[in-house]
Amino acid sequence: MELRHLRCFIAVAEELHFARAAERLHIEQSPLSRTIKELEEDLGEQLFIRSSRSTRLTRAGKLFLEHVPRVFTALQQARESVTAAANGFHGQLRIALSDGITPSRLSALLAMCRQEEPEVDIRLFQVSLSQQIKGLQDDLYDVGFAQSDEVGEGITAQAVWNDPLLVAVPARHHLLKFKRIPLDDLLQFPLVLCDPQACEGYARQVDRVLRRSDREPLIAERVASFELMMVVVSAGFALGLAGLPHIAASRDCGVVARPLAGRSPMLTTYLLRPEGEPSETLGRFIERVQAIDLPEGARPAPAPEPDPLEDIPP
Repeated sequence: MELRHLRCFIAVAEELHFARAAERLHIEQSPLSRTIKELEEDLGEQLFIRSSRSTRLTRAGKLFLEHVPRVFTALQQARESVTAAANGFHGQLRIALSDGITPSRLSALLAMCRQEEPEVDIRLFQVSLSQQIKGLQDDLYDVGFAQSDEVGEGITAQAVWNDPLLVAVPARHHLLKFKRIPLDDLLQFPLVLCDPQACEGYARQVDRVLRRSDREPLIAERVASFELMMVVVSAGFALGLAGLPHIAASRDCGVVARPLAGRSPMLTTYLLRPEGEPSETLGRFIERVQAIDLPEGARPAPAPEPDPLEDIPP
């Protein structure tokens, strides 16, 4: 089995069309078909079912597709390690990011790493939660950040940061009459939330909050990022739910943050890493994570005290 076999397999698996895959690879269709046949003979399993109308993966092909991309990821990382060593770096940290981790906090952390340990090459990978967990298990990543502690065996999840979960409200919306918005009042309006495929941990935490009410939420839109969520909110299409730092970063867009009534829910960010004693480099990185604080403009403000006049009946 050679890398060319794997490249051809991925192209056909993604295109599900031999002619388009051949065009993508800049080869003729006939040698592509021969390469796939060689691969199937080597594995002893059929990977594709072809007909005059369609091409689809067999069960064996689907399982194979789960593993093959990691071969190229590992190869790319090996190349980058060689380049890093040639450029004078003496160590490397591969950091996976899921759930739209707060940019302001991340940039402060990376700046601290660069200042205190500039000889360590840091690589960032923006992936889904499931990809992060699998990558940590397969030694593709050294450490990761996500908003879920449901990580399975072999991975440890350590709570490191907490942010208030707030309502993102467009300016001049009449819900701004509330200093703290009741959940039932919030759920009278359409919501824009991050797609669970992009922010799986966030989606789980938000779902637990929404289940506090018997009212079924109306999800108007699911978006791939908090930045897009704020755009939708600012345009007045829906209300959003996000951590304070994400809303604070969008205040210029006409988005106002309001806490929920009652005890404010928190969005917890976890540091994920393989179980066992961390390396010295990773240990120092974890110490920085625990010490990091948000820049002044994005620090969580204390929850406002309830207005005593609100409790006095008219």
